[in-house]
Amino acid sequence: MSSNVGLSTPRGSGTSGYVQRNLSHIRPRDPNTAYNPRDHDRFQRHQQRQPDREILEHDRKRNVEVKCLELQDKLEDEGLAEDEIEERVAALRKALMGQLDAQGVDARGLKAHQVHELAQAKMGTFSTRSTVALHTHSRNK
Repeated sequence: MSSNVGLSTPRGSGTSGYVQRNLSHIRPRDPNTAYNPRDHDRFQRHQQRQPDREILEHDRKRNVEVKCLELQDKLEDEGLAEDEIEERVAALRKALMGQLDAQGVDARGLKAHQVHELAQAKMGTFSTRSTVALHTHSRNK
């Protein structure tokens, strides 16, 4: 054995006696290391990432198409004519696209992988909070 590490002899221990490094050990920080204030400034200037409008629009249109396809499958199972199905699906698509613009984002129902929706919701809450805090809403004008 080297440098007095591990078992004095592996006999009877059920192991080979091979000693591995503990890779999960976190070494304490060196208190003698100088603190660089520029690093702190870099973290203070963090800006919220802007949501990509094209991705948001694509996700909304995709949700509309999913609902249209669900209606189409349901109507096909009922045995309606193709023309009737197309008319109803087109009417639903038009109604959902009309609601698409007026629809807001609710951050409560979002998943962690929906980063653009989360960013949009966060920007919306920030803007409403800042208008209230700065008293810039329309009734004060």
